[in-house]
Amino acid sequence: MRNIIKFLYIIIGFIALGLGVLGLILPVLPTTPLLLLASYCFVKGSERFEIWFKGTSLYKRHLETFVKKRAMTLKQKLTILLFADVMIAIPFFILESFLVRGILVLIVFYKYYYFIYKIKTVREVTSKT
Repeated sequence: MRNIIKFLYIIIGFIALGLGVLGLILPVLPTTPLLLLASYCFVKGSERFEIWFKGTSLYKRHLETFVKKRAMTLKQKLTILLFADVMIAIPFFILESFLVRGILVLIVFYKYYYFIYKIKTVREVTSKT
């Protein structure tokens, strides 16, 4: 059973990785959260895939700063926040429950608080190659 769970983590990791790579091209997919999910799944699923993923330039460019310094670029923050806002706006406008709408508004406020005060904003590093 344990091997099946590890295999599922690896599969989900590669799906998240694929969607994260698509997010580099398509602005509607948030790259950073998907790559974070891929990293988490690889850690849970396979040490070999974890080491491989952490050695890729994709990981180093998009996640290493966040993982090591708990920091993101302004562009990464805005992409995640705006994507999440769109996803939260859908049920907000579809559902008529004031309770659910209130909870969604609280989630949005907390999300902005967390990204502004808990995650540092760093300048985007440009490599000279």
